[in-house]
Amino acid sequence: MSRRRDDRSHSRPRARQGAESFRCLHCRLDVSMSAPGTAHRNHCPNCLHSKHVDDRVPGDRASDCHSRMEPISIAVRGDGEWVIIHRCTGCDELSANRTAGDDNPLLLVGMATRPLARPPFPLERLAML
Repeated sequence: MSRRRDDRSHSRPRARQGAESFRCLHCRLDVSMSAPGTAHRNHCPNCLHSKHVDDRVPGDRASDCHSRMEPISIAVRGDGEWVIIHRCTGCDELSANRTAGDDNPLLLVGMATRPLARPPFPLERLAML
């Protein structure tokens, strides 16, 4: 009798409970789990990359993917809070993650202004309207 592939008893080991830091998969910085402005640190404040660990809700740590998630954009919620949009390099899932008070401000502003600095169409077209 064969085992079902979705049997979680043989999945990757989870991060240990109560861990105080993690190593960024992208820049290799050791990052503290505590962060100003958020209860669940889920990305590196230096390069803004993350790891695909959450499945349905922030902090559940239930994903089996564990691939690197790259920051691709910034979005602003109705209350004015900025969130980083990450895309998983393993499964292409998108997620929105709250920014933290110690995030790299140059990278955040750079992502926010990227559409203005490099629009997807020639700016000369605006003059034709």
